[in-house]
Amino acid sequence: MATSFDVRTSRKTGYEDRLWIPRFWNGMNARAWFPLLVRNRFAVAPRRVAMAAIISALTLVNFFWWAVQAILFGRRIARTEIKQDPIFVIGHWRSGTTLLHELLALDPRHTYPDTYDCFAPNHFLASGWINRPLLGLLLPSRRPMDNMAAGWDRPQEDEFALCNLGVPSPYLSLIFPNHPPQYGEYFELADISPRELGRWKKTLLWFLKCVTLRHPKRIVLKSPPHTFRVKVLAEMFPNARFVHIVRDPLAVFPSTVKLWKRLSRDQGVQVPHYEGLQQYVFETFEQMYEVFERDRESVGASRICDVRYEDLIEDPIGQMQTVYEQLDLGQFDEVRPALQQYVSAKKGYKANRHEISPEISEEIGRRWATYIAKYGY
Repeated sequence: MATSFDVRTSRKTGYEDRLWIPRFWNGMNARAWFPLLVRNRFAVAPRRVAMAAIISALTLVNFFWWAVQAILFGRRIARTEIKQDPIFVIGHWRSGTTLLHELLALDPRHTYPDTYDCFAPNHFLASGWINRPLLGLLLPSRRPMDNMAAGWDRPQEDEFALCNLGVPSPYLSLIFPNHPPQYGEYFELADISPRELGRWKKTLLWFLKCVTLRHPKRIVLKSPPHTFRVKVLAEMFPNARFVHIVRDPLAVFPSTVKLWKRLSRDQGVQVPHYEGLQQYVFETFEQMYEVFERDRESVGASRICDVRYEDLIEDPIGQMQTVYEQLDLGQFDEVRPALQQYVSAKKGYKANRHEISPEISEEIGRRWATYIAKYGY
């Protein structure tokens, strides 16, 4: 019998605004942070100067811990082998990638970068033992954009690790939200130079070696920008697997707008105006699926599968078993008990409710018609 999540709607997320919450960028090294300030001409809002100053000061702390890690673990990191290519969870923002990531992370044969790893990718092997408990009280128990649990040990997007390691990323637009979107070429990676692409690959591999050194298991990664990059990632990892999740666009669009509003407000050193945000969401979605549908054929049908969020919510155990069988991820019975326990614990989960105007609904239907037709919405 199918077991479903009890998903209810709510206008509240259970998250309280706190000025002292950690920011994604607190783990940046100097090579990442100061060129970004120069690029944006130090256009920090007066009320956010303290935030920028804290990030600047923490680059020194991050350098110290990086040096400690290089001394203690540098040679071991260099010798570490990634014996099993990763599993990539891909899909547009707010399509259910976090849920799918957490479900795959329950498998004892898998590992993943957690929030602290991505927050402090320069040194988490050396600093985690002291910083995790010290910072534990600062992290809210719920994510600001939805009702999902948060914590230093929970699976996290590796895109934030790349940002903090000094690799350009479209996510850096969140820091200066009133400027035009930055580093859009780092979505697909097709229009950057061979040297820049080599640096991007090298940085990702180094981070994955660090994760593997701590837990030598198959890594599960989740990052919506990777939806643009399946061709590059498939070339880097010939035996990688991709789990692609889709969701009703009428839910995805308003939820994504809310996501970018919240993150730019919480994580930016400017007070955001949100100008052009809806258009950005429309265009990024269109670009993502133009690239993804073009490149997915290069991956091979046996290495990629599609999951509908609505089906996953209705029958999580059945859908996960299908994923395991289609991608040959191993015996499903080894993870079934953990999945059943997770599902039982999530029965009271409340999803956010979003209302959109008839005009926006019509525009979604027109502009995202190909996606809607292909995935049955």
